[in-house]
Amino acid sequence: MSRRDPFDVVVVGGGVVGAAAALAFAGDGARVALVEAHVPPPWRGNDEAGDAHFDINQPDLRVYAFAPDNAALLDRLGVWPSIRDARIQPYRAMQVWDAAGGGTLRFDADALARPELGWIVEHGLLVDRLWSALPAAGVQVRAPDRVEGLTQDEALASIDLAGGDRLHARLVLAADGAESHLRALAGIEADTRDYGQRGVVAFVDSEHPHQATCWQRFLPTGPLAFLPFVDGHAPSRRSSIVWTLPEAEAARVMALDDAAFLDVLGRAFDGPLGALTAVSRRAAFPLRRRLAHRYVSGRVALLGDAAHVVHPLAGQGVNLGLRDVSALHDAARRARVFDTGMGSTRWLERWARVRRSENAVAAHAFDGLNRLFSNDALAPTLLRGTLLGWAGRMPPLTHALWKRAAGL
Repeated sequence: MSRRDPFDVVVVGGGVVGAAAALAFAGDGARVALVEAHVPPPWRGNDEAGDAHFDINQPDLRVYAFAPDNAALLDRLGVWPSIRDARIQPYRAMQVWDAAGGGTLRFDADALARPELGWIVEHGLLVDRLWSALPAAGVQVRAPDRVEGLTQDEALASIDLAGGDRLHARLVLAADGAESHLRALAGIEADTRDYGQRGVVAFVDSEHPHQATCWQRFLPTGPLAFLPFVDGHAPSRRSSIVWTLPEAEAARVMALDDAAFLDVLGRAFDGPLGALTAVSRRAAFPLRRRLAHRYVSGRVALLGDAAHVVHPLAGQGVNLGLRDVSALHDAARRARVFDTGMGSTRWLERWARVRRSENAVAAHAFDGLNRLFSNDALAPTLLRGTLLGWAGRMPPLTHALWKRAAGL
């Protein structure tokens, strides 16, 4: 697009958050382009008959505990029904306890008058369905391509692509991940904290059904979560595990053969699911917190991991990113920015202040929980189980905690 006929929005990054942002603005009639360095592979979750199946050779190890407010967002974008009908696992309960003893904190859908608390959804499925909706929404996709330069003036932001094109836009959204190149081009710095931990992920089958429950046990080395998943049978016995471990211990666990890994995993979980069987490869990723100093520079705004990366113990990463999208879309609608040519960016600064504050509070809260539960010091060990039990015996507090996590 020329300067005389610019895009309303250019989104850089085509993951879950970026693709959702592109669809949200395109749905209002805005002229939108999406730039992504890699065309995502098609979701491999259906066999030739169209039935959902689990690819044991190439499973998608990235799964999200999807919150109700973000399911509502994707429903408004027209993609949630196709995700729901493909393969998702509703979860109706969440149980949290500490290895050192004490009480249990449990969230239950029946007690909260909900059909479910949320859903476990594969990253690849989400991206596949979001990208499938882009052409009909009128989004111009530039992929594979990447941003190499950025210039701005009072009226427009312009990005130079590796393929040779220059795109002009009233608003450019950086959704290109934790190592965001566009964030760097915009001159926005970020603070990073390395936790010295890795998240080990895999799929396992269990002797007993998972009961549509998310299980999380806190250990001195870090939390271990079992997230319920679909295995094609009823009741299902498959779970996605997310095991937070110190770097050295994660390396040791990753080097074990399946039998030894399952042995240490079973002893660490010590839960109600019985004997475990490996059904996938394992992977490990470093855990870091990254918080951008600001979310806006001129007409460039940060979304998702480009703005904030948080500890995964609460499963809020993608949920926070999609809340960035919802809040930004609502703010743009209220300001009627594309009707007026977006002469002012004050609305954008207001959005940035609110979202940065909310995300920073969440990030530091997760930091505190990680420090409290991921150690074997006497005082925290005596305190944390008691706190979980105390919270579990107070239904109003349990309800309030869940509503906060669910975005309601």
